[in-house]
Amino acid sequence: MSHKAPGHDFANPGPAGLVALAMACFTFGAVHTHQVDHSCIPLLGIWLIGGFVVQVIVGVIELKEGNILGGNIFTFFSAFFMLVTGLELIFKFFAGVNGWEIDARIDGWAWMALSIALVAWTPGYFKSPLSLLAVVLALDVAVPMVALMDLKWLPGSLTIVSGTALYIAGIFGLYTASAVVLNTVYGRIIIPTGSPLIKDAAPHGAAAKN
Repeated sequence: MSHKAPGHDFANPGPAGLVALAMACFTFGAVHTHQVDHSCIPLLGIWLIGGFVVQVIVGVIELKEGNILGGNIFTFFSAFFMLVTGLELIFKFFAGVNGWEIDARIDGWAWMALSIALVAWTPGYFKSPLSLLAVVLALDVAVPMVALMDLKWLPGSLTIVSGTALYIAGIFGLYTASAVVLNTVYGRIIIPTGSPLIKDAAPHGAAAKN
């Protein structure tokens, strides 16, 4: 995520995207940890479609601001994690009610591609605040597990693990979103987010000036 700089058209939209992500993580976490029953699935689908609206806006703005990592992540999250999944959940609910036979293992193959991309891009977040890296690392656990369970390669009983990882991602997402908003509004550190594991090298001569 990038903060608004002079000459840029938009403020940092990342916090809104992280709140939408946290909503998805909390609701999926509730399903995976059996806090709700599957009659909630159509409502969850509608919430995810709402999350799509937020995240696609965030992704486009981040890309316009030159953020290749966050912009691309939010863009494919908005399309596949939010819109496609939201529509699928509604469809699957009616398929179950009407007794339609569908091979839902195709979802596992789709989630596998998304999982590989997410894990492969994770090192890019080593240059981000620790709280944001924690979001991505938790998703690195949850998303591949969802893919493998959809493929029937992992037992469904492991949803307690994926659900817990989703809760962790949601909590750190909300923490990071709050930090970015409040720290930006007040112009100082109100909520610490932790230093990146990898810091950009200071420009030549900058160290001598500080």
